[in-house]
Amino acid sequence: GTGRRCERDGIAEDRRGPARRMAVEQLLKADVFGSVWRMGDTVVRNAYAARPWARALARHLMRREHRALTRLALGRGIDGVPRALHVETGMLTRSWIEATPMQLAKPRDPVYFRAASRLVRRLHAADVIHNDLAKETNWLVTPEGRPALVDFQLAMTLTKRGPLARALGHDDIRHLLKHKRTYLPGNLTTREKRI
Repeated sequence: GTGRRCERDGIAEDRRGPARRMAVEQLLKADVFGSVWRMGDTVVRNAYAARPWARALARHLMRREHRALTRLALGRGIDGVPRALHVETGMLTRSWIEATPMQLAKPRDPVYFRAASRLVRRLHAADVIHNDLAKETNWLVTPEGRPALVDFQLAMTLTKRGPLARALGHDDIRHLLKHKRTYLPGNLTTREKRI
């Protein structure tokens, strides 16, 4: 996860969820659907912290994320995608990816965008559509300059491909190309400009 980063060292206790104490390093995101915390080499999405009226939807979105990450981990997994480590009612734990959000890293290397295009194609080949690639906070740049993706709450895990799946997959690609237009406009091909 990415987004607003708020350093919090020490112990945090979530009084709205199961009784538990967790060593917390960093709050990554907090919104109506809960909170996302970095804890060492893991990231925990907590749907218990969602607003009461949004908790059922928050749990539904968390299950979507778990389904997508589980699908993408089949075989050897996909580099640049976190691994789901544990899920329980209201909580999802996934692996941490050491990287910087796109809007801070501002990638201007054509190699990054070629690798990002391959990453999106690998998701689609695994029958997963991200559905939220317009947000720069969901795109990461690793220390090696490689792309990574997070926040699969809106992801679709397909059982069959139809017109809607093709349209949404096209949107994944279109959003990537919009980011490329922002950071590397002179490198867009004629086909990419059409998309």
